[in-house]
Amino acid sequence: MRYPDWLQHGDKVRAIAPSGGLRSQTQFKQGIDIWRSRGYRVTISDQCQKIMGYLAGTDAQRRQALQNAWEDPDCKAIICARGGYGCTRLLEKWSWQDLDLTSPKWLIGFSDITALLWSLGKVGIASVHGPVVTTLASEPDWSVKRFFSLLEGCKPEPLLGKAFAGGKATGLLLPGNLTVATHLLHTPCQPSLEGVILALEEVTEVPYRIDRLLTQWRMSGLLQQVKGIALGRFSRCQAPGEVPSWTVEEVLTDRLGDLGIPIVSDLPFGHDGENAALILGAKVELDGDLGLLIHE
Repeated sequence: MRYPDWLQHGDKVRAIAPSGGLRSQTQFKQGIDIWRSRGYRVTISDQCQKIMGYLAGTDAQRRQALQNAWEDPDCKAIICARGGYGCTRLLEKWSWQDLDLTSPKWLIGFSDITALLWSLGKVGIASVHGPVVTTLASEPDWSVKRFFSLLEGCKPEPLLGKAFAGGKATGLLLPGNLTVATHLLHTPCQPSLEGVILALEEVTEVPYRIDRLLTQWRMSGLLQQVKGIALGRFSRCQAPGEVPSWTVEEVLTDRLGDLGIPIVSDLPFGHDGENAALILGAKVELDGDLGLLIHE
């Protein structure tokens, strides 16, 4: 997996909205201000202000904003404004291999941005699963520090979760949103899952839907290729109070507990809380006995 050049103060970064339209100008401005306070020159694509239903402009407009940022020789990183929905639509008529990949740059985001991160991983380029512009200001200090330190080439501290299934495994880290990742399976944009440490998070999916998604993974046979699973936050994933249901924790145990691989749960990444930055493509160790995810 090829890493783009580490960022340095004074580098130019470009904000785009490849997915949903902006809902909060305040949160967007706060995130941009943090980037600028760290010494980066931030430019903002005009496309960030476009709204078309639940999308930040047409597919062509969003696709062009991504291409322009990638092809700008002075731009060192592409920072996504927010998630939502829409990135998968861009991949219908998109091939990273049509662009110049000799000087890759960091692509940064999470949630719906998973589609772009995974498709970039398919062509062997690392990216960052981490806060988007509109969530950066809500991160605690340690998470913001980790985010920028990681992008600047510093080895991040291990993340502590809960022991779920014992054992140790090493592999390339593949983080993403469970729903978005599931919809990429067996498409041309799915990266290899052979020997990876799969890191998953989710938001606003009730337990039976998470069951459905994980059952799709089981039936695909792809979980047999994975060496370990790191589970982040599954937020607002409760069933309505009047509906009989398993908890999301019971679903995860039922659908993943028999795989015979190390699993760590409750790691601090995902929606609605601390979202520790992770490098897609980093070599990591997952310790299912101590509940640790360690970048090597």
